[in-house]
Amino acid sequence: MRAVVYKGPFEVAIEQVEDPRIQHPNDVIVRVTSTAICGSDLHMYEGRTAAEPGIVFGHENLGVVEEAAEGVTSLSRGDRVVMPFNVACGFCKNCTAGFTGFCLTVNPGFAGGAYGYVAMGPYVGGQAEYVRVPYADFNCLKLPEGTEKETDFVLLADIFPTGYHGNELADVRPGDSVAVYGGGPVGLMAAYSAMLRGASKVFVVDRVAERLEKAREIGAVPVDFTQGSPAEQIKEQTDGQGTDKGIDAVGYQAQAQGEDREEPATVLNALVETVRPTGALGVPGLYVPRDPGGPDEQAKHGMLMVSVGRLFEKGLRVGTGQCNVKRYNRHLRDLIIEDRAKPSFVVSHELPLDQAPTAYEKFDKRVEGYTKVVLHPHA
Repeated sequence: MRAVVYKGPFEVAIEQVEDPRIQHPNDVIVRVTSTAICGSDLHMYEGRTAAEPGIVFGHENLGVVEEAAEGVTSLSRGDRVVMPFNVACGFCKNCTAGFTGFCLTVNPGFAGGAYGYVAMGPYVGGQAEYVRVPYADFNCLKLPEGTEKETDFVLLADIFPTGYHGNELADVRPGDSVAVYGGGPVGLMAAYSAMLRGASKVFVVDRVAERLEKAREIGAVPVDFTQGSPAEQIKEQTDGQGTDKGIDAVGYQAQAQGEDREEPATVLNALVETVRPTGALGVPGLYVPRDPGGPDEQAKHGMLMVSVGRLFEKGLRVGTGQCNVKRYNRHLRDLIIEDRAKPSFVVSHELPLDQAPTAYEKFDKRVEGYTKVVLHPHA
């Protein structure tokens, strides 16, 4: 089959790789109809992880069941399904507690597994014509038949639940004011989710004009951090108090304000200043224990200069960690079905699989309006 294969920093290629096969009685093989490029994929694409050449990328996958093993009880050939990026067993201590992003079974020695991602287990990614789904009864979420709302439903694999998860981590409640740092796909999903949860006012901080305009279109207040301290800009619009809650949808590749360099802790520190005393921060943005491209030795080992003193002084609560997609995807799916949510507003391009190398390059450079790309392997 054809697949997107990592070759080295800033290079992916479409190559022929081995077709997936049933390996366990609870496996299914899915014919991938939509698979999205994630900002997290760019960390590997840029050589900012320990990823080795040969990985098949792709953890945001939707398709149709092609083959079901003998132990699968809830799925049949022809079922349309979307899979959480988390590969999870469904029965370990963490899974049964709802923490499917930290499954203790699927990736021995590590809490958590995912498709096509470094250190997340042996699961081949879905930026390909087919993908194997283990523990399929647990990991597949059924969708309505047909092709309707395809670009909405594929976002249930990661970014829509992840944006929602940021709100859960920050305990966003009706009436809260919320500051979202980062206007990329996850940040926009976090802002959109805050509104779905009844937030009174949502700010989105970024510097890319297209992202800020998209935030404005969905009813958020755009804040351009090149125009001055975002914390001060937000305080000016909240009677000097700051917001009730804050969400970091950027992660460790954050840019220093007013400078063309990375400053990994800058968003965390800005949020400490943005959120009012006794508020809460949600951090779904990615931070890693090892960053070969870090700007200093501490950053290379995941150690950042965070203003813990101010955090403590203000009595702020912090929630972190990757999304437990299974906790949210069913009710987010139902919101989409009932036209209460339409997350596909973030999708800028739908392309055939063969255009993935160009799409990666343009998405990485944030050019030509590339904000969220969905690939169609069988187009």
